[in-house]
Amino acid sequence: MHTPSVESPPRPPEHWSAARATGVLALCSVLLLVLVAAKWHPLLDVDGDIAGTTHRWAVDEPGLTHVFRILTDWVWDPWAMRLLAAVVAIWLVWRRNARWLAVWLVATCALGTLVQQVMKAAVGRERPVWPDPVDTAHFAAYPSGHALTATVVCGLLLWLLHHHGVGRALWLTALALAVLSVVGVGLTRVWLGVHWPTDVLGGWLMGATLVSAAVLVHQRYRP
Repeated sequence: MHTPSVESPPRPPEHWSAARATGVLALCSVLLLVLVAAKWHPLLDVDGDIAGTTHRWAVDEPGLTHVFRILTDWVWDPWAMRLLAAVVAIWLVWRRNARWLAVWLVATCALGTLVQQVMKAAVGRERPVWPDPVDTAHFAAYPSGHALTATVVCGLLLWLLHHHGVGRALWLTALALAVLSVVGVGLTRVWLGVHWPTDVLGGWLMGATLVSAAVLVHQRYRP
């Protein structure tokens, strides 16, 4: 007598996972935004303690501080990240004839810039002020534009590499560079005394939310 095989339950569509991730990240972003906008004292105290400690280190270590200024102003600058995304978009059109994918990449990066500017204007958080600053920055503090832009660009490019199934060596190299860039730019902004730690955390969360939402859009509406 033949016994029918028991098949494993079907896996949920990929966009379900992306939708859940987008929801969780968006909820965390909103929660942090509310706490920052409401000036919740326990959060502000932690911000101040960390920022004060790292600023003292920055003053005491001028050589390392100079290196961090070069990294944050040139290597991990938002315009450098946007230029990298633009180069990839051009390559997608030129070599792969993937116009929709190139537009998707550029549009998400542009949306990230818009979200960053709108949130800065809406929250209007003051940047840290020090008697002996080691760097300067302008406009409002929350969220960190450096952290948000690096997260969006690196996240999208990593997903593109994963989507096209690159080799293991290339994937691990890209992953290491992306993590170094996203984490590194956030730490340098706090070290240089131009952002509170929660500015950076907010930038990471908003950037990750945009990447997750962009992946969801790609999975549902790609041609």
